[in-house]
Amino acid sequence: MRRTTIIVLAAMATLLAIKGWAQQPVQDHGPASDAKAGASAHKVVTPDTLKWEDVKSLPPGAKMAMLEGDPTEEGFIAFRIKLPANYKVPPHYHPCPERVTVLSGTLHLGMGEKADQSAATALTAGSYTSMPPQMRHFAWAEGETVLQMATIGPWVITYVNPADDPRKK
Repeated sequence: MRRTTIIVLAAMATLLAIKGWAQQPVQDHGPASDAKAGASAHKVVTPDTLKWEDVKSLPPGAKMAMLEGDPTEEGFIAFRIKLPANYKVPPHYHPCPERVTVLSGTLHLGMGEKADQSAATALTAGSYTSMPPQMRHFAWAEGETVLQMATIGPWVITYVNPADDPRKK
């Protein structure tokens, strides 16, 4: 066979394989397997399907709704946090990068081991911030504020001052 014929046949075989793969039926993994399926499963979440729950690792009043993954296991996770007006999160840090988008309200975010409100930046709806692992930061909400967060699980929060940890009260 000529080299050109071999290349054309190989290209056709590749295209047929891709076409067959693309036509495979989509499997519905359902909510029970979403955490293990991770990014390999198509997932759609609408606001009316969110299940808001108390967040035991944050001061009372915060609510969390999982979008993807399991916050207690390794792997990508995405979730929303709803903070009531004037809600404060004391200085803390996380072992993995944290990516936050403000969906509504205003989040005042400051860096450091002390909650110095004059050093915070007001992040209004549509704002985005990312923080590297171990970065000490604090926050408070102006009006009810909803955040969307993405990180690598397990989601761990360590308070700079252990007395601020609501799990120890």
